[in-house]
Amino acid sequence: MFGSGRRAQAIGRYLLPGLVFQSVIVGGGYGTGREIAEFFMGHGPLGGLLGMLVAAIAWSVVLAIAFEFARLTKAYDYRSFFKELLGPFWGLFEVIYLLIALLVLAVLGSASGELLSESLGVPKTIGALILMSAVGALVYFGSKAVEKALAYWSILLYVVYAVFFVWMISVFGDTIGEHLSSGEVTGAWHLDGLRYAAYNLNALAAALFVLSHLESRKQAIGAGLLAGVIGIVPGIFVFVSMLAQYPQIADAPVPITSLLQALNALWFLAIFQIVLFGTFIETGAGIIHAINERVAGAFNDAARVFPSWGRLAIALGMMAVAVFLADAIGIIGLIAQGYGMLSYAFIAILVIPLLTIGVRRILTQKTPSDSQVLPSNTDKS
Repeated sequence: MFGSGRRAQAIGRYLLPGLVFQSVIVGGGYGTGREIAEFFMGHGPLGGLLGMLVAAIAWSVVLAIAFEFARLTKAYDYRSFFKELLGPFWGLFEVIYLLIALLVLAVLGSASGELLSESLGVPKTIGALILMSAVGALVYFGSKAVEKALAYWSILLYVVYAVFFVWMISVFGDTIGEHLSSGEVTGAWHLDGLRYAAYNLNALAAALFVLSHLESRKQAIGAGLLAGVIGIVPGIFVFVSMLAQYPQIADAPVPITSLLQALNALWFLAIFQIVLFGTFIETGAGIIHAINERVAGAFNDAARVFPSWGRLAIALGMMAVAVFLADAIGIIGLIAQGYGMLSYAFIAILVIPLLTIGVRRILTQKTPSDSQVLPSNTDKS
């Protein structure tokens, strides 16, 4: 997607993993603003920003190690990756990943329903069903389609979020500045920064399939460090913009909608909601694609081909369960009750093993030739 020239391909190797990572975290991480409110708004304007800085540093460090570990072990789906990292205990990650996958998909279903209900006045279940259909259609076409969709939509999202941020500053800059200048810092912002980073690391599983493009340790570590930055910047745009309605915005189910309505520009509200709905689709597709790639790897080990209808069946099945959870619990309850608990699980089974076992393997294992790259054997053009 970055062109055919050597320079363009090199840039793509550094940027593509971060763009895919950001595409997957945005829907469950800050697309609605609800997640930002839950983890950071309660720590005050400055405390929230400090917490987000902690999250960015954690992402960069962990992803740099993870990307190089994946390159060394040629593990480009989460089944292969965690067999290398955790050995016989790799199934622990799969259990936690499936739980958080359902949780994030439920959040997406709830947010989609809220979004279309507020903008079009349709029943909330309509938004969830549209999301389910779109995610199923995208993952049906396999790795190449998902890679292109996530990368291109991530760039579009960056542009729209940047316009939104500049507009909010131009209209509400004085109010935002007053809140930031207060220097308010409360609570354990550093802990919530780590918790936020930890549960969003589920997106690593969804980004593994593009790491086969990486050809050297420099590229892997560089791509990982950049991914943390690429992932957090739109979230900072959202957090700072939310300060225009601080502190009452912390109680809004979809804070981003409240901010857009305050701009009083229906045309931009429509564009942003279309882009936001698209981020829900790409997040859902990225999460489910990781599961499909894991299943495809198992089929490949058995010398069988994973059929296209199987990809669609997994997508529709998981989305159906998620839509049920979304309808039963609601977005605020899902985020408040689920994300916090699972973040500690990800610290235990992903972060700590990578910082210990992963680092030791990287330092002791012989580096493969820079020219030796293993294409994904589960790709489907």
